Formats: sequence, C-alpha cells, structure tokens
Amino acid sequence: MSKRAAPGDHFSSIAASYATFRPKYPPSLFERLSALVQRRGLAWDCAAGTGQATLDLAGWFDRVIGSDVSSAQIAQAFLNPKITWQVAPAESSGIAGGTVDLIAVPQALHWFDLERFYREAKRVAVDGGILAAWSYGSAELAGEVGDAYRHFEHETMRPYWPAERRYVTDVYKTIDFPFEELDFPAMTLDAIWTRDQLLGYMRTWSATTRYVARHDADPVLGFAKEIQLLWPDPEQRRALTWPLTTRVGRISKH
Repeated sequence: MSKRAAPGDHFSSIAASYATFRPKYPPSLFERLSALVQRRGLAWDCAAGTGQATLDLAGWFDRVIGSDVSSAQIAQAFLNPKITWQVAPAESSGIAGGTVDLIAVPQALHWFDLERFYREAKRVAVDGGILAAWSYGSAELAGEVGDAYRHFEHETMRPYWPAERRYVTDVYKTIDFPFEELDFPAMTLDAIWTRDQLLGYMRTWSATTRYVARHDADPVLGFAKEIQLLWPDPEQRRALTWPLTTRVGRISKH
C-alpha cells in the first residue's frame, strides 16, 4: 500500500493510482460547458488533481490553468502546451483578476471552504463567466458483484467516509451555490472494467485512505476475496455507471 496520507489530505498518497483508476468524464460535458461561455480564452480547473478534466478543457479553450493543493497530484499531471500547472489552494489561486472564462470544479467543491472559494471565483472570473461544479457518487454495478460492492461502500466503509461526503450523497442539492443557476442536462460516467480496475478505483476513495491511515491495512483486500468466486476471470469486464451531478452558475461582477 501507499504511505499514509497527511491529515485532511485524502489523495496525495495515492496520486499515481488516482491518475490510473478514476473514471473518465464524458466528452459531451466539456462541449456543453464551452458553449455557455462568452469566449474560450482561459479555463481554470481549480482542483485538477492529476488532470482528469484539465486535458479535456484544453481541447476547448486557448489556455487552461490546472491547480491543486496537492503537489503529489500535480506531479502526476498530463503535459500539454496549453496547460499551466500550479500548486495552490482553490481559495487562493494567485490568478489575475477578471481573466477566467470558465471555472471548473471536478469532484471537489465539497472539500472547499466555500465562502473563501466563492469570493476567489468572483475575483478571477470575467463578468458573465461560468462556474461549473460536478460530482459523481456511487457506481451502479449489476448482479451479485454489485450487491457486494454496495454493501462494502455503504456499510463496511461507512465509518471512514469524511463528513463532506454528505454533499456528494445529496447530489449537491444541499451545497451552497450563490450564483445565477443555469439548467444543465443530466449525464453519466460509463466504464467497462476488469476486476482489478474496479479494485484499483476503490483504493482511490477518501474512505479507503482514511482506513489505511487508521489501521495500516488495505480494506479492499477483503472485498477482493469476497468477489473472487463471483468474478473469477480477471480478464472479464463489467459495465459501471456513475450518475453525474453538475451545477452551473453565471458569475456577475456587479
């Protein structure tokens, strides 16, 4: 297993696994977001991690800034001539004011100091700029494997999920979002994975890193043994779907 994460940091210790095993966002997400901005000059991925969303944004914008508080995550990020990487908290980016057309918050708004972040978002955005925050929660997986997976996520690991996870469970309905909200279509993340890919993904959960930090043991090993008879062929692939929640707002500077 990876080394223990520092308190409050759920992902630095598993940065390489995060880059490998997290599901990919649908291309239509970025196409629709780019259609909402007045110009496609600069996008800011303010919790970029290893760049799952940042690289997609570079396909639609002239320039992209990808930032994350974790230097370990940024060290695993994808290289692209359009992307500038920096280690910085979302609440204090150092980006010039009034320059950002789209602020993207992939799978991270629930971790932020919202009052400070929203103040920073208003500072860096152009007038009429777009703030888009999205999140995916529990994967949908069919059959007995799906039953075992849901029990592990919601029962076995329940004591280890951080309190902020409730916003994800509530599909961001209860999170403060003080902007002119725009309608945005429901989407999904879809993957067809082997058993080892699913296990790798489960090891990127914040609950898993907290379990490891507390017990110095890998909780996913028990789940892997449990499903071995249900999923004996390591090359067999199964379909997974994550409902994607997206909240989009227009930022007024006045």
